[in-house]
Amino acid sequence: MFGTLMNWMKAQRLLPQISDTERQALEAGSVWIDGQLFSGRLDFGRILSESYGSLSPEEQAFLDGPVEELLDMIDPYRIGQSKRIPDEVIDFVKQKGFMSFLIPKAYGGLEFSTLAISTIMAKIGAVNSAVGTLVVIPNSLGAAELIIHYGTDEQKSHYLPRLARGEYVPCFGLTEPTAGSDAASIKADGEVFRDDDGQIKIRLNFRKRYITLAPIADLATIACRLNDPENLLDKGTTRERPDLGITCVMVHKGTPGFVSGDHHDPIGDPFYNGPLEGRDVVVPADNIIGGPAYAGQGWRMLMEQLAGGRMVSLPAGAVGGAKAVAAVTGAYSMVRQQFGIPIGRMEGVEEKVGRIAALSYMMEGARVFGCTAVDGGHQPPVVSAVMKAYTTELARQLVTDAMDVFAGSGVMQGPNNILGMGYKSAPVGVTVEGANIMTRTLMIFGQGATRCHPFALDVVRAVESDNVEGFRGSLLGWIGHFFKGLARAELNFLTRGRWTRVAEVAPELRPYARRLGWAAARYGVVTDLAMFAIGGRLKLRGKLTGRFADALAWQLLALGALRRYEAEGRRAEDLPLAQYACEYCLAQVQAAFEGIYANFDGPVGMWLKTVGLLELRINPLGRGPDDALSGRAARTIQQYDEQYLRLCAGVYQSKDESIGSGRLMKAFRLLSQSAPTAQRLQHAQRTGKLARGLDLAETARQAVAAGIIEPAEADALVAAEAARSAAIEVDTFAPEHYFGVVREAVPPEYKTAVGQ
Repeated sequence: MFGTLMNWMKAQRLLPQISDTERQALEAGSVWIDGQLFSGRLDFGRILSESYGSLSPEEQAFLDGPVEELLDMIDPYRIGQSKRIPDEVIDFVKQKGFMSFLIPKAYGGLEFSTLAISTIMAKIGAVNSAVGTLVVIPNSLGAAELIIHYGTDEQKSHYLPRLARGEYVPCFGLTEPTAGSDAASIKADGEVFRDDDGQIKIRLNFRKRYITLAPIADLATIACRLNDPENLLDKGTTRERPDLGITCVMVHKGTPGFVSGDHHDPIGDPFYNGPLEGRDVVVPADNIIGGPAYAGQGWRMLMEQLAGGRMVSLPAGAVGGAKAVAAVTGAYSMVRQQFGIPIGRMEGVEEKVGRIAALSYMMEGARVFGCTAVDGGHQPPVVSAVMKAYTTELARQLVTDAMDVFAGSGVMQGPNNILGMGYKSAPVGVTVEGANIMTRTLMIFGQGATRCHPFALDVVRAVESDNVEGFRGSLLGWIGHFFKGLARAELNFLTRGRWTRVAEVAPELRPYARRLGWAAARYGVVTDLAMFAIGGRLKLRGKLTGRFADALAWQLLALGALRRYEAEGRRAEDLPLAQYACEYCLAQVQAAFEGIYANFDGPVGMWLKTVGLLELRINPLGRGPDDALSGRAARTIQQYDEQYLRLCAGVYQSKDESIGSGRLMKAFRLLSQSAPTAQRLQHAQRTGKLARGLDLAETARQAVAAGIIEPAEADALVAAEAARSAAIEVDTFAPEHYFGVVREAVPPEYKTAVGQ
């Protein structure tokens, strides 16, 4: 019976059809807490026992020392205008080991933890993305990482010390005009041949684009499809079937036929990015990373390293940016006044500030939790994909909220503009390393439903190998799992999550943990229904799988906030942030489930669209934070105090208090310190002890004369008000400066190329 059923399922394509490249992606990495969500059962004891890391003394010293020195050297406005990183900054990056974080100490590297690398990237990228990429690219997927894991001894001995010292500036060439998110379809071609000198070599032809650091790199790793028609590498290829598969090959700048140095012009903060082109570029076969033995293994290598690697660079940039946005928006909301009060006390502004504060808190928790997991040996590709896609999208949303708060101050460009560059460059994080649309609709649920489910992958493997006994055991296990999950989901629905064990969670967050357990139970059941009822057609249902990805992602992000709250000692003052984050996430999960139910197929879909959807709305997981909670969250970053400094730890504070964020933070600090004095003056005015309508200096003078405040307090109050006035000024330019650079809208060579 089971053999007949297996053959029928295969014929009907009820199970996902897995290509070789998809299989390599599925088999890369490991399952982490995402497995609990796909199984429909959260174990908070296990989740809270997972490590939540911190930097080592050596790593913290580097963050407090060389990183601060580097950021002190950077003038973001000048780099933005010139589109050039000063030579002294590049030299400092090389000399101080900023390109060596991944590299073992035995080869001259710093060998930092994943968490430390992420933290450093977050701090630098929030100040200037151009300098940020100079640090990110050598310490992410590329020559160093691939050589560490797959390189020959000779490659490690030669390249790693030179990469650590910055003698080689690397870039990684994957994306092509016709291969973006579908990176496995690259057309870059490499052909193995025997040269006249008898050596086995590779002839490369390629066109790559969007390659960060390409204009200044002198060592490019090119992903190509390698052909060996003569079977010179002894891999069993033939003239009829020469393809070995995707291979990673190193090409040095100056190799004949290799063209680099041109620039793309990225939106926002310009970073070095450009095309790479190769025309009959000949390199030794030993330039394959890992040597000839790794010919054809490039895609597997990339998937294995991206499984955990996507947790690092893009999330770091997004979270670092979000934290920086929170730091300056909380400050500006109290420095800027209208109608006689700080704008941060107006509920419309307060709503934005509260969201920024809480979601940046949540993102930081998820970042630290995820990076610690990678340091602990996990390589979770689904969680990494969630972190990349959702933190970059959240960062874009939060900087937009911040622009609403800053208003004209955020719009007017110049050295004092704090948000403009980050606002313009937000789409970069959303686009690179797998566009978020593709990651959300294809990768997260498509990979997670098969890989993270307790039985799905075993069933698929059994069907593919015609293993009837294995199929029988896995399928029966899956069916039993489904009915247990259905009962668990129903009990949680009836009790609003009280069927979930949450004893290990802080009492003040247990209501949210219960609802997360309830959400996970429902997610497990609906995942099973989708795989049973829609099966292999899920690949074509991107809108539906995107909603599944949303439900998964917001649960994971809520767990990040909860884990941070627990790890940092259940601080009462941080409770509004954790509560807001959980309420917000649960509302997003609720919306995702409503979308899933409303768009499900078949007989099951009819029930979900009617009875199921009605039940969802009558008994929702969450409706979002209320106004009072939003206000409490906002106030966590509206006072320059110990909590503010702790929440903004890792955000660079400019030491120049005459310009930009340094000028703003000076005003925020002075106004916070003088707030009690200002309150005493206001009380004296309300009770008639001081006259109204006078300027601040005169009011302060009269208050001193009346013995209401001390002379030093009056001086501090006047200094704070002067700092406030300076902090809200924007840049102006004389005509000769504003119109100082004249550029043609269309370059002459482009006009020639299109025949104009």
